[in-house]
Amino acid sequence: MTLVASGAAASFGFDPEDLAICSASHSGEAVHTARVAHVLALAGNEPEDLACGTHPPFDPDSAAALQRSGTEPNVLHSNCSGKHAGMLALAKHLGTSTEGYRRPDHPVQRLILETVCRFTGLQADEFVIGVDGCGVPTFGLSVERMALAFATLMRPDDLPESDQRAAAAVRGAMTAHPHLVGGTGRADTDLMRIAGGRILMKGGASGVLCAGVEGGIGIAVKLESGLERFTAPIVIEALRSLGVLSTEELNELEPHAHPPVRNVSRDIVGETRIAFSLPAVSLGG
Repeated sequence: MTLVASGAAASFGFDPEDLAICSASHSGEAVHTARVAHVLALAGNEPEDLACGTHPPFDPDSAAALQRSGTEPNVLHSNCSGKHAGMLALAKHLGTSTEGYRRPDHPVQRLILETVCRFTGLQADEFVIGVDGCGVPTFGLSVERMALAFATLMRPDDLPESDQRAAAAVRGAMTAHPHLVGGTGRADTDLMRIAGGRILMKGGASGVLCAGVEGGIGIAVKLESGLERFTAPIVIEALRSLGVLSTEELNELEPHAHPPVRNVSRDIVGETRIAFSLPAVSLGG
């Protein structure tokens, strides 16, 4: 959002696919690493400038291919490398040093916090600031405010015009290129592909998943257990209860809505079921 609103995305010629990877927690597939490298090159940065750390690809096939070839994962495989590439581009656009771009006092992170404030309706001193797994500041706030942020992302009518333009660009990029946001078999990717631009969804770490519905509905889930495999069934059930998914769309999402429970022998011994419902609402309300 900040990358677009600041003018940095336009100045470096970022297209929607570039914005999608900058909004991603991707799976480290070849299409993801190539797009991150492209974003870095457009802004005159190098992979060595990324400070997000390295881990194997989330995508099992990509991880297995690396292992078979004897190749170690590199920084581009980090699920956060796209976001970090965007932060580096923002630092370049601001004319500030790219060194230390992930520190809370860096101009990049201060601008990001200001954006989060506008979309959550909170003041900067109301956040608890922690450190994300990839090293950047992460913002502690209530589940209600997370949902509000995604509702505002879908309907930013009361925000400055620059935020409205940025919201439209980011929404369009993520929903048009969902595979870049997540990856093969990922719930957020599959839901955005199936919903055809009406719904935006983005997974987070430790049991967080948020969604925005066309018209201005926000949904946020945080599981205290941190078990991420249960977040998608909860969000999909909320969307089903709200009446925003058709029967055909729900059928396509069945593997994410009711994932099987397997024992250690990989036998299916049950399924995940969600035990709540929500009243249907008017999307224009």
